[in-house]
Amino acid sequence: MISYLPTLKQLQYLVALHEHCHFGNAAKACFVTQSTLSAGIRELETLLGITLVERTRRVVRFTTLGNQMVEKAHRILRESEELTDIARSAGKPMMGEMRMSVIPTIAPFLLPKLLPAIRQEYPNLKLYLREEPSTDACASLHHGDADCVLLALPYGCGDIESAELFDDNLLVAFPNGDNIPDHITPQMIDPEKLLLLVDGHCLKDHILSACNRPDMGNNSTMLGTSLHTLVQLVDNDLGITMIPEMAVDAGILKDTDIITRPLVADNPARQIVLVWRTNSPRKKEFLLLAEELRKLKSTV
Repeated sequence: MISYLPTLKQLQYLVALHEHCHFGNAAKACFVTQSTLSAGIRELETLLGITLVERTRRVVRFTTLGNQMVEKAHRILRESEELTDIARSAGKPMMGEMRMSVIPTIAPFLLPKLLPAIRQEYPNLKLYLREEPSTDACASLHHGDADCVLLALPYGCGDIESAELFDDNLLVAFPNGDNIPDHITPQMIDPEKLLLLVDGHCLKDHILSACNRPDMGNNSTMLGTSLHTLVQLVDNDLGITMIPEMAVDAGILKDTDIITRPLVADNPARQIVLVWRTNSPRKKEFLLLAEELRKLKSTV
């Protein structure tokens, strides 16, 4: 009896459609025509004898079985890519392509220094970078869209391995004024004046954790979508916030009158780490990359 199995191409089409929820956009992402992608998914449904996608003129809706298939397809595609990674890791390390996701509260402050250093040290490595919030970055990692993630802990990112890079202190930022103490404790912070990032940014959780005052998140009257937005709000005397030391070192406060003070607390810093999927065949390469990041930090 002949057994017919789904092809990797069919699974790629399915995953792309699930991500874009649009046949045309999914086809563009796969560099095929819409009819080719649609035919591939129909062939997959015929092969399995089930309906994976409910099609209407306006909506693409996955069935329960379709969603289960997508999760399994992500795993199969990721593991198929790791076959190539195994072969690559057997040769000279840090060659070929590497995809890294970086969270927004790290990317603009570290990457401008990282990229030239990596290109000089490893000219045969093509490092593709994507900036995305922690939740999306971890999803990209486990779906195989990213090989590693530059992340700040504590944050739950699933089944991962990690290399510690350095601690990044949190500094309390005030509009220019008089009588600002040399050190700030969590008890000295008025929650109604504290400006935080919107949900989805792990820095907000790091600040609340460092202060050990979850009530701050409920009482904050203004939320920002980026650190640069928070800086402008503070500079215009609309409140105070906390800024990672790496952002201050990178010049985020340039041309402002903002004053920063160290936070005195049990956990006044976030931990910057490089993470990857457990048992990845490229672990040695990630450890090399982590070492380069540590060297970079020591020179600034």
